[in-house]
Amino acid sequence: MPMKSSLPFLLPVLVLGFVAGQLAPALLPAANVAPATQRQQANEASTGLLDAPPASPQLPPIPSGLSDEEKRDISIFRRASRSVAFITSIALRRDLFTFDVMQIPQGAGSGFLWDEQGHVVTNYHVIMQGSSFQVTLADHTDWPAEVVGYAPDKDIAVLRIDAPREALAGLELGVSRGLVVGQRVLAIGNPFGLDQTLTVGVVSALGRELTSPSGRTIRDVVQTDAAINPGNSGGPLLDSTGHLIGVNTAIYSPSGTSAGIGFAVPVDTVKRLVPQIIRFGKPLQPGIGVTALPDQLGQQIGIQGVAVREVEQGSPADRAGIVGLQEGRRRLLLGDVIVFVDGKRVKSADDLYYAFEQAGVGNDVTLTVMRDGKERTVRVPVIQQ
Repeated sequence: MPMKSSLPFLLPVLVLGFVAGQLAPALLPAANVAPATQRQQANEASTGLLDAPPASPQLPPIPSGLSDEEKRDISIFRRASRSVAFITSIALRRDLFTFDVMQIPQGAGSGFLWDEQGHVVTNYHVIMQGSSFQVTLADHTDWPAEVVGYAPDKDIAVLRIDAPREALAGLELGVSRGLVVGQRVLAIGNPFGLDQTLTVGVVSALGRELTSPSGRTIRDVVQTDAAINPGNSGGPLLDSTGHLIGVNTAIYSPSGTSAGIGFAVPVDTVKRLVPQIIRFGKPLQPGIGVTALPDQLGQQIGIQGVAVREVEQGSPADRAGIVGLQEGRRRLLLGDVIVFVDGKRVKSADDLYYAFEQAGVGNDVTLTVMRDGKERTVRVPVIQQ
């Protein structure tokens, strides 16, 4: 049975005290998280107005005399806020003197319902330091949550709660590839623990890049001036028809609070990863059966491209004749170095994996590889690794 939440509108003083202590120039996760988790992180649809939701004793009627734009924003908020959740992350710590295990609040953020099976999407950095999790729905009921899986490379995680189906209203999904700068957007979340908060702005820029918790680059990030603050992490960014176009993940701020520069993981990435996480517990990486030499090592020996460390036997790369490091008499000998994928220069392993993601499983890629100073071109299919 659910328990009525006792969370006040503001987080406990402990959490707010932490937020106050983190006010420093940085690219910050838009979540109230412990210092160890602080990292550099943060549609093509019709423009018709959504109908207002059914009348409810809890919702006052929309006042007359408002502009169409105001009515639309109110309608979108009333519909979408039912899908937005508050996520509390708790870590277990053992007292060194009594050996008692204590639950320590580790942070808090936002999330949103994905489907009627109780899956909740949020940022990976919201849960990465936690041992147990609680999801508070819009009706202020609290539900223990289990981790289904996550994609640290894209700062996405999926939880699951066992709540009644009637309480699980998912958001309508949009697309992010058709976004344009200047397009109106709305963000809903729980900044500083203030639940069900709406902010409005525009798409400020497209194609931004952020560093994920794993160190990989998140590309095609959406930048917005809709106010995003600590606690907004994992909440939805919506277009003017109420469709999901991104997951709010980070802010850039000299003060630790909104400075009009927020970032969201694009929904096209989220739509690709979440079903894989639900099914397998993690995303499946597209590839051709090669493991790259770490970038640092490649740079130290002056490699201009991505050196192949290992090739999986029987993989597309193996069948194409690509070779990795070879054992010499006293040292390892360099094999193939990948310098271009489909005509685009690759300078790091991150560039290489991103090229495979862009190509997609089942499609071919054309590789330009170097070995012993000789260049050649090979064409290989992308598979799911």
